[in-house]
Amino acid sequence: MGSRSSPWCRHSDTWRDCFHVCISGKQIEHKAGSMFSSNKSTCEICRLPSPVLSRQFVLKHEALAHLREVALFPNTLNPHKAESLALVGAMIDQVMELHPGARWLHIGCDEVYYLGEGEASRQWLQQEQNTKAKLCLSHMRAVASHVLSQHPSTMPLVWDDMLRDIPEDQLSASGVPQLVEPVLWDYGADLDVHSKALVMEKYGKCGFPRLWAASAFKGATGPSQALPPIEHHLRNNMQWLQVAARRPADTLQGIILTGWQRYDHFSVLCELLPVGIPSLAVCLQSLLHGGFAEDIRARVEKLLGISSLEITGFTSDGAGSFPGSDILALVTQVDLHLRSSVDEMLQRDRYVTGWFSPYHRRRKLIHPVMIQHIQPQALSLLARWSALVQELEAALRRVFHEDAVEEWLQENVEPSLGLLQALLQDLEAAIPPPLLASTGPDADQDPRGRDLPTPPPATSTSC
Repeated sequence: MGSRSSPWCRHSDTWRDCFHVCISGKQIEHKAGSMFSSNKSTCEICRLPSPVLSRQFVLKHEALAHLREVALFPNTLNPHKAESLALVGAMIDQVMELHPGARWLHIGCDEVYYLGEGEASRQWLQQEQNTKAKLCLSHMRAVASHVLSQHPSTMPLVWDDMLRDIPEDQLSASGVPQLVEPVLWDYGADLDVHSKALVMEKYGKCGFPRLWAASAFKGATGPSQALPPIEHHLRNNMQWLQVAARRPADTLQGIILTGWQRYDHFSVLCELLPVGIPSLAVCLQSLLHGGFAEDIRARVEKLLGISSLEITGFTSDGAGSFPGSDILALVTQVDLHLRSSVDEMLQRDRYVTGWFSPYHRRRKLIHPVMIQHIQPQALSLLARWSALVQELEAALRRVFHEDAVEEWLQENVEPSLGLLQALLQDLEAAIPPPLLASTGPDADQDPRGRDLPTPPPATSTSC
């Protein structure tokens, strides 16, 4: 969907959900997915193992908990321990062994919460002229130096948020601008173009010869988001083009389209990759052609096999013919209609709310005629969704590992289906024994042989 030579076509893969670390004779395995090779890809891969300071996926392990900056939180690495740098170096070398010849390695360093709050850091900061910025730059310099000394053809990239507020003279004197290339990130639909241009100007004055930008095609709009808001991501990428236009042509190396799978290592899954492919196609084509005119829309629709691409909202119509389009279609059905259909029955159905409320359910009380109004509808709804979920589960298993499928279904499907199943179980428990075996027309008669009354209309005030 784009030229390999274009500076606007870079893809970043993250190792956050999969890593094996061997340090000081200890084998620490973290595996929630599988690594993939880019050797046969038409895109150039930039690895993102995030080894600098913020490393939840490693520091969560008990065997490495002693390397935390703050003992309680696995967010931040203690930069004062020699073992910390040895661990980071081992991770980098393992990644590079699997990806020899990589031109870039993204070493992370974003949102380094709690840096400077550990006991060793507190003592260090009490010394004159020591600051948190100096502490961060020192560790960043050490990691980048390891990359360049051991893998001289590979350039380290770093997220820029820890650099933004550091004074120009301190950045210049740190030596970091000669070792790394910053990646300016902002995923908002209304990013401040002027302020971003000023930050780029500042980095240029500090001595950074090359800069990158980072947008998003999925993720960044909610930790439990299931469907990406394409218009949001399109606007984000278009505004980055405006930022690029404010600076000399050779200033910005390119843009990294991030596709988040989690907000952090402990959060739930957000949009799955197959679901985000239309957004990725829209963003890539818009970056390559400088906008999303009608001819570009038509091109994306043809590429994806979508008759009418919706970017301002979500649609439950046919999802296209691209690989993974079946997952998009089924996830769309679940996200737009599963919870709402169950809520409609449990919270707004007059028979459920009027004759089988939580009060009735706790006491196993129900008017026998109401069983005929509630049970068939609940069974039908459960059967319909169970069939769709079974189809979705099979489609997910063709793409994802078992643990990812299990997690997504437990988060997005089971809560709603569980409410329906609980309703049916409570109905069974509340049915009077004489009615349990009752079937056919006799089920609508009371024990005295008389037809049971039809419930009053919704506007009635009858008792």
